[in-house]
Amino acid sequence: MWRLNRVRLKAGRLGDGLAELRLKRREHEKALRQARRDRQLVSKRLLLTEDEEQREVTMDTASGQQDLVDLLCKVQHSGPERGTHLKALSKALRDPSEQLTFIKQENSVNLLVSLLTGSNAQCRLHAARCLHELSHSPHTNVAPACLPATPYLLTFLSGQSTKFTELCLYTLGNLFPDSDVVKDKLLAQGIIPALANCIENQKHNLAVVEAAAFSLTQLLQAKDAAEKIIPKVLASSLPSQLLSVLNPDPNFGLAPAIECAWCLHYLACSSDGNGELLALGALSHCSSLLMSLGGAVAEGNKEEGMELLVCPLLRCVGNLVSCCPVDSLSTQVGDVRLVAALCALIKAYLHTQPALARESAWVLNNLTAHSTDFCSALLTLNLVPGLIQLLPFSQGINTMILRVLANVAHKKKESCLQLAQLGLLSTLCATLKMADQEMVTLSLEILFMLVIGRPQVADEFVRLSGVSLLEAIQYNSEGEMRRRAAYLLEHHLLSHSADCTVDNVP
Repeated sequence: MWRLNRVRLKAGRLGDGLAELRLKRREHEKALRQARRDRQLVSKRLLLTEDEEQREVTMDTASGQQDLVDLLCKVQHSGPERGTHLKALSKALRDPSEQLTFIKQENSVNLLVSLLTGSNAQCRLHAARCLHELSHSPHTNVAPACLPATPYLLTFLSGQSTKFTELCLYTLGNLFPDSDVVKDKLLAQGIIPALANCIENQKHNLAVVEAAAFSLTQLLQAKDAAEKIIPKVLASSLPSQLLSVLNPDPNFGLAPAIECAWCLHYLACSSDGNGELLALGALSHCSSLLMSLGGAVAEGNKEEGMELLVCPLLRCVGNLVSCCPVDSLSTQVGDVRLVAALCALIKAYLHTQPALARESAWVLNNLTAHSTDFCSALLTLNLVPGLIQLLPFSQGINTMILRVLANVAHKKKESCLQLAQLGLLSTLCATLKMADQEMVTLSLEILFMLVIGRPQVADEFVRLSGVSLLEAIQYNSEGEMRRRAAYLLEHHLLSHSADCTVDNVP
């Protein structure tokens, strides 16, 4: 699905074993993206060609009895067998303990650099593979040891071989998280314009686009990204390049779009980046893509892994909406039917990905809090009944939905009667009984907006036994909830309760 372990040659000869390995690799990459979605973690990627996949099925990943030091000595001596020894070395370096042994050897990395810059194309590729294996190391002291190779890896990004470019990109991306020295050195050497050139020149090659965006996400997650990296990225052509390749390709898969969307998310998190992204049309572009994904979900076409693209898009839209001028929000978003897509995403992920459903509701809240147009769209598209049905759900979804409904009541006061007629009053009777204080407080706020100046709504709430609910809150709660309940009873409901009692006397 993710195509990180891309097929470079013809189909393998190992059948089920190779297919099983690829499946495990895809699941591992999915887990990494899931972790990044939940905790914004950096992750490393091990790029395998089909040849390496086949060798990994048929051979152990560790060097076994192969003495790495002896193997390194063999690589040092030129000859027709050097390429074979380099291949064996790259395989041995898949073992974390061997990685430590390697960097402790004098001039070991310099040897790889000399081969990386030599005239033998095969040795260059194998030396790059060795560096790639080292970059994937779990040991943080391995990345600084690879520093001598980084200028050359950076230079090769403008080379003719897309396979080699992709390998260099993943190697550089793996090195960033473990070493500030490597990161700062590459920033000074021009990694940001190099990544922009990669995407610009390789738009037809989505494998390279994905690798470049992956490397950029690693950079943008650095602790000092806001000061050192994001301003340079915003000043480059990267934001416009990312937007130009954001749409998923039906033949390639979602992975490049996922990486680009995460890059945009990290940029949108920066207050300095919001204006630049809005000017480039990022809000419109991301909203349009969310509408497409929401429409597909509504029709039952939920592609595997789609949630990993939906998440960064939601965060981009939510953050950009919050800083967009109110008078241009509808124009920036482009279509108020985005609210229908968000409702479809809430429904689709409610049980399987509740955190994603909550983020969809958060974006809906930001839209309705800023614009009356989106509040009206919820009513005209008949989406309110579906939102009301979500109020019994927990995990923060119900509180966010209540905020959305409160926005509608506040922004469109003439719609309060319509909200009551759609069943909101009876549902509020249920939410007022909840133990969650935030739910009760929000319910009281909405109830106040519904009944103020609307006797027919107050009468209906009384008929639903609402007075007893408020009396229970008044006597069993403290602070703000108690004051709100008392105010509603005294100024808006008790007179209606008496009227209802008189009307019911035979």
